[in-house]
Amino acid sequence: MRSLQYFPSVSIVFRTQKDVNTPLIPHLSPIRTRNYPLPLRATTSTDEIPPNAVRRKTDRNWRGGFSLGVDLGLSRTGVALSKGYTFRPLTVLKSRGQKLETRLLEIAEEEEVDEFIIGLPRSSDGKETVQSNKVRSVAGRLAVQAAERGWRVYVLDEHGTSAEASDRMIVMGLGKSERHNSEDAYAAVILLERYFTTQGLGAEIILPKSLELQEKIKNAAPKDPDFLPGKLEEYYKF
Repeated sequence: MRSLQYFPSVSIVFRTQKDVNTPLIPHLSPIRTRNYPLPLRATTSTDEIPPNAVRRKTDRNWRGGFSLGVDLGLSRTGVALSKGYTFRPLTVLKSRGQKLETRLLEIAEEEEVDEFIIGLPRSSDGKETVQSNKVRSVAGRLAVQAAERGWRVYVLDEHGTSAEASDRMIVMGLGKSERHNSEDAYAAVILLERYFTTQGLGAEIILPKSLELQEKIKNAAPKDPDFLPGKLEEYYKF
């Protein structure tokens, strides 16, 4: 497995089964109650499977896994990492298709991630673009594989993140070459900052159609016992 090239950084609700009243027939043995399986109901929103930013808002002491920011491009994909409110550019991937999705899952496993925040391209007036459809396709395929592990996938408006990332790197004093090589990763950082600053506002969960996979997401372990909020400096040493 390739090692990562790090960048420097500044109760599910069930529908109740109605009782079936069966009339008693005289002189026959008592009718035994049959147990019918309760039907699974599809999840529809982040209210049922809230992202980490929302969980953090409702419970300041909540301890959960890392969040992985993903800035999908035509040929390059920026990746950033967050736990709590601390953010870090991680790497830029040049693979595409299944290789890209597999690598993102590998990184999530290595970094104890339990959710992906994927940037969704929108125009200046808030409308989705042709590129938005491509991102949704990748997010949909990734959501199926992530759900097998109990992980979640969300998309969030990424408009303006690349420009903001470029400005930040200039302020940091990074050279032109370094800015070119790491801009996508810093755009993913901006995406994560936006996600946590707005407490998950606008995040849209991408769910697999399989109800069984949705159940795996709902039943995933919500806590990371190794995470101590008072010792974040141990996780982020730049």
